[in-house]
Order: sequence, then structure tokens, then C-alpha cells
Amino acid sequence: MSSQDIPEENLPTVQDAHHGGVAVADDPFADPGLPPHRPRIQDIDERAAKRSERVIALLFTISMLATIGFIAAYVTIPVDKIVFIFPFGHVSGLNFALGLTLGTALFCIGAGAVHWGRTLMSDVEVADERHPVSADAAKKALVLKEWNDGVTEANIARRPLLRNTLIGAVSLVPLAGVILLRDMGTLPEKKLRTTMWSKGKLIINQNTMEPLRPEDIAVGSLTFAKPEGLEEDQHGYMEEIAKAALMIVRIKPEDIKDKQELEWSHDGIVAYSKICTHVGCPISLYEQQTHHVLCPCHQSTFDLSDGARVIFGPAGHALPQLRIGVNDEGFLEALGDFEEPVGPAFWERG
Repeated sequence: MSSQDIPEENLPTVQDAHHGGVAVADDPFADPGLPPHRPRIQDIDERAAKRSERVIALLFTISMLATIGFIAAYVTIPVDKIVFIFPFGHVSGLNFALGLTLGTALFCIGAGAVHWGRTLMSDVEVADERHPVSADAAKKALVLKEWNDGVTEANIARRPLLRNTLIGAVSLVPLAGVILLRDMGTLPEKKLRTTMWSKGKLIINQNTMEPLRPEDIAVGSLTFAKPEGLEEDQHGYMEEIAKAALMIVRIKPEDIKDKQELEWSHDGIVAYSKICTHVGCPISLYEQQTHHVLCPCHQSTFDLSDGARVIFGPAGHALPQLRIGVNDEGFLEALGDFEEPVGPAFWERG
């Protein structure tokens, strides 16, 4: 049967489209309408709604526990702890624990919020006309009313278990970021302000592992050193060498421009931190004629003949100098720690 055989009064109209009908073909801008609303099982069965509520609360509770686990892992697991995790192999125990706990905390908040929205919040479809961007007082009042309606439809007042566990999970997650500030010098443990260097510590050649004498260092040479007592197999080695790494250069005394640098050196031998003051990369390139050292990461350049001041690149300040001397046995030694924190600047730096 063709449409010509159907009485005109039985043809679908634009109004029929709101009830599942099809708009007439010659009106392409007709409102297609919305499908009829189908209630969810949680809308008609309070036991199902309670089950969803418990699942959501469980997800928020797991998030809280995972955040606490993140903080505990960050504080207790050593940085150099290596563990075997199938199928990843040998990985950093600290990094794995931090990633697992923080990922779980954030995932459970997101999953709980999505499950809440899909099962317990109102899902009635509402069609609204487009409106200008600017809003008048009446529109603002309407938005406030819709906000209050949304809060009511979210069942926050009716379901305090969900509200309280959500508040707990969202409140605890930021602590994962706050605890990271521990290594920024904000807690009593001033890790970034001090190194292993102290008065009387011998300067050890990192290649030969022997104490350095002045005659071991030629003019124009670059030697990397570490403090006496710092061994590669000891706990916390990477953390300490990242702050105490030293580079030794011998410059003719008459070529040294900075008076303090000359006073802190020995016969033209100067000792500077090897850690770049930009983002903490190890400096490894030395130019004999100019006495410049270059960081290979972002090309920050320092003049070792002029207090290691920055002459190029993004580094914010000069390399810290270590005051050195010679002991009674003829070995180079430190006369104290660095006068300022090594590496990149941090927010408490004076």
C-alpha cells in the first residue's frame, strides 16, 4: 500500500514527532522529539537503589584508603627500593606504590561519581531552547533554581552515606599533593639545604675512588668528585650524590676574576656543584679556553672564572662553590658545606 492509499488524516504530522512519530518529509526542521522516558530499576526498587548507594560509598571509601596508602608509601618506602612485579619485571617499589595508590584514589572517585549519576541522580531528559549568552536577573534566578533542583535530584540530603563518603574522598585526595611538599624543604627535615660535605671531608675522585691531591689536577682539566664516605652500595646513595656531586677545575689564579672565588680555591683549583641551577641536570661539558661549563639539557652556561655566574640559558643563579683546602697529608678537603642550597631554586630559598 502506498502513502496515496492512506487517508490524509492518518498521516504523521509534526506534532506526532513528539510522541515517536516521523516528521513530514517536506519540513526538514521539524522537532524530532525525544524517546519516551524509561525508568531505571533504582527508580522503582528502593532495594536496588540501596545496593547502588553501597557500591558508590564503597568506591569512595576505597579512594580514601588509597590516598592514605599513597602517603604511607611516600613516607616509608626507600627511594632506591627495587621490587619484582609481574609482568613488569624489576621496578622501583616507591614509584609503583605511588602510581597504584594515587591512580586507585582518583579512579574510584571518578567511578563513584559516574555510577551515582547513572543510577541515583535524575535521568529525565529535558529539552530547552537556545538563549543569549548574557543573562538577566530572571534567568539568574532560574539558574539558581535549577541548581537547587539538581541538588535535590542528586539525593544528597536523602543519602547521607554517599554525601559523607564523597566529602571524605575528595577531601583526602589533595593530601597526596601536599605530602609531596616534604621534599621541598617545608617540613623540619631540611634535605634540600644541606649535603654530605663538611669540614675535613676528603674530596674523592669519582673515577679512581682515590682522594685527590692538588698535583692530580692539571690546568684546564675537569674532574668529577664526591665526598669521602659516600659509597655506591649504601642506602640513599642516589639521593646524596644528586646534591653532593662536585666538579673540580684548575684555572690559573690570575685568570680568576671573582675575589671570593679566589679565596675559596686552592692554587687555582676551584670546586663547584655539578648540579645545574635550572632543573638539576648534571653538568658535564667544559671549555678550557673560556672556562665555561655547559649544561647539556637546556644549554645553561656558567663562567667558572667569574664565580660560576650564568652567562647564557635559563638557569636562574650561579653554581654554588665549595670552599676547599689541603690537609696535613696533602689531600684536598672541604672546609664546610655549600653556603647555599644546590640545584634549582625552590620557593623558600633566600
